[in-house]
Amino acid sequence: MVDRMLDPRDAALVDLGRQLQRRGYCFTTVTPTTHARVNGRSGNEVASTIEDIFGWSRPFSPEMLPDDLLRTLYDGDAMVRHGDLCRSTVRFSTLEQQLFMHSAFPTEASDAVFFGPDTYRFASALRSAFCRNGNESAVTIVDIGCGSGVGGLYLRSLLPAHIPVDLILSDINPAATRFAAINAAINGCGQVRTVQSDVVSRISELADIIIANPPYLVDGAERVYRHGGGALGFDLSLRIVEESLPHLAPGGRLLLYTGAPIIQGADKFREAIIQRLSGCSYTYEECDPDVFGEELDAPSYASVDRIAAVVLNVTAHGGTRHGPHISSQH
Repeated sequence: MVDRMLDPRDAALVDLGRQLQRRGYCFTTVTPTTHARVNGRSGNEVASTIEDIFGWSRPFSPEMLPDDLLRTLYDGDAMVRHGDLCRSTVRFSTLEQQLFMHSAFPTEASDAVFFGPDTYRFASALRSAFCRNGNESAVTIVDIGCGSGVGGLYLRSLLPAHIPVDLILSDINPAATRFAAINAAINGCGQVRTVQSDVVSRISELADIIIANPPYLVDGAERVYRHGGGALGFDLSLRIVEESLPHLAPGGRLLLYTGAPIIQGADKFREAIIQRLSGCSYTYEECDPDVFGEELDAPSYASVDRIAAVVLNVTAHGGTRHGPHISSQH
């Protein structure tokens, strides 16, 4: 059960997602660069399959979409016209058995809700960290900067169904919390709460697990899903660590998936975050050495050799919300 009432438009989008699931819809979202290249090929100007419409975001003739899908898309106010053609304003991507709605391509709006290869790497990090979790007691999970809600909803699917889970999906972007609530309903993920919050500013609970996959690039337009802040894009990631640690219950864990600019062999995010983890137990792993290579052409990255995807996993060993005492272990 989602804590917020779904209005008729949102309920229609839930129905749309479930209809796609029943039809066996499957789509893996690629990078924006790859998406543009594939859509730019001759013959891909107009959709010819349901995956073209809801995955590749191609314009389509209304006659090619089954009446039930067309009606539900219209009821969800998620269709715009381009002359004789229509276009869905949302996309749907699959992650294992789950389906997630997010913004249509291209994601140019300041409040766009993003899903892409980083999402799959984030899910892989969650699976590695938590799929063998032996905890059998109730657990509170907070997904900071949840976007489509994929992190928290996917993590819930990894835990045994009988474990009571208080899942909080939080984002500063109201469009994201809306999409997260819709995705929770599509996937039948049980009790879920959505909170519009800047990091943890509106979250009072202590959490057993905090997860985050924040934006980590320098974006000139400062789009909320993409801009990480600071000269190298990782200021938000630093804030999440600093502000989340006091919200961990004793023995709680923080998992952060983010990007790290590498300059002359030095991981600048690691250098900055190590100073904030004095006395903490943590692991730090580079899980992909080279992501968003096209960003290196931007002036902000003139001195950067590569951007690596990294996973920081921190464990709290004791203490209180206002100052956890965490023993040192690298």
